[in-house]
Amino acid sequence: MQPEELVKILAADATPVRRLSPPMVRLVIWLGISVAYAALVVWLMGLRPDIASKLADTRFAVELAATFMTAVLAALAAFCAGCPGRPIWERYAPLPALALWILSLGEGCWRSFAAGGTEGLSFRLDFVCLPSIVLVSLVPGALMLMMIRRGAPTAPITTTALAALAAGALGATALRLFHAQDASVMVLVWQFGSVALLAGLGALVGRRLLPWPSPGVASS
Repeated sequence: MQPEELVKILAADATPVRRLSPPMVRLVIWLGISVAYAALVVWLMGLRPDIASKLADTRFAVELAATFMTAVLAALAAFCAGCPGRPIWERYAPLPALALWILSLGEGCWRSFAAGGTEGLSFRLDFVCLPSIVLVSLVPGALMLMMIRRGAPTAPITTTALAALAAGALGATALRLFHAQDASVMVLVWQFGSVALLAGLGALVGRRLLPWPSPGVASS
């Protein structure tokens, strides 16, 4: 078969598709809706009484900023991962913010240990963190899934893991604004741990949520 004939055959069966918006444009859309929903949840739950003093605390502000930037960069990386031909390094974009988040929590744990020894690292069960993070991440996560399903499933596991990380980190950001739990070890175990769990679950269902289309079925 000559190349010209092959092109004619493919063109005859081609169906119109809507071109994806650039990752940055989709990120702005996702952020606008997701942050508005997260703000609504925070408003309904009520800001923590000491929010003004906590925002003035450098360590809290750095931790909060790192958590939010993890959400932003993970979302951007998820959108990039669904675009064939983009650089692989884009999928690692959230790592610096994630590292800063972990380091800020680790520094807090060290301070607690230095001040109170092993008693400073004691923690208890907290049944608020995971349900609250899931509550805040429901709409961002559903919206993210709708948006990434329009891309090409070239890296389904990575894409869904990044999407879940973005939604979970946004949920953790909102949680810090209404849940007065500041012990670093508690935040590390229950809040960061909840986000890590969601990201892991996202990776596990990646191939189910972003399967390759069946032969003969047009993909948008």
